[in-house]
Amino acid sequence: MDLSSIALLLDVDGTILDTAATPRSVVVPDSLLSSLERLYVKSGGAVAFVSGRVIANVDRLFAPLRLPAIGGHGAQIRFAGNGRTRSRHAELIGQDCRRQVAAVASADPRIFVENKGASLAIHYRLAPEMEKPLKSKIATIVSQTEDLELMEGKAVIEIKSRRFSKGTAVRELMTNPPFASRKPIFIGDDVTDETVFAELPAYGGIGYSVERFMTGATGMFGSPAEVREWLAALDADE
Repeated sequence: MDLSSIALLLDVDGTILDTAATPRSVVVPDSLLSSLERLYVKSGGAVAFVSGRVIANVDRLFAPLRLPAIGGHGAQIRFAGNGRTRSRHAELIGQDCRRQVAAVASADPRIFVENKGASLAIHYRLAPEMEKPLKSKIATIVSQTEDLELMEGKAVIEIKSRRFSKGTAVRELMTNPPFASRKPIFIGDDVTDETVFAELPAYGGIGYSVERFMTGATGMFGSPAEVREWLAALDADE
């Protein structure tokens, strides 16, 4: 594959990293770090993370590697690894909504809320039996504000504004060098990635899902481990 003609866009959790009990307990294999670093150099900088995590969190995970990145489901963007992070939409979730979500989560110590600034993530992986009542209560809170939407991920519920998404951020990323005029290849694993799959045809790009078939995806990897193996093989081919 000619890395000078493609833009490699990668979701993080559940795509290139195995899902863990909590976001802080994920593990970044050294082999993955090496593959990403070499692919970034060989592609001329056209490798980017497209994550629900905020970019500072992604940077800590992959340190010392810094890649172009989309963070917070599109609330943040960085066009180059050594560039600055641009943030927007930080105040679109009101304090009343935040207080209501905190009150719901406080009912069970196994549920915790991750404040991403422009979004809130309610994690219940440690309390899977709480899924249905938790989703119902959070949906009721979100319904009180027209601008907000609820996204369901793997043992997580996210609240964010409808004004941005991973897809809108990818659209912006693809207009800037070194991504402009390249064919994007995106890999994602969750419903939060569907907005990116929808953008790919406009750039002649293709997408792959992980562990399940998803609308807009051309093919599927069986696991994050398979994605890591593919990245290592892509690096070895160059």
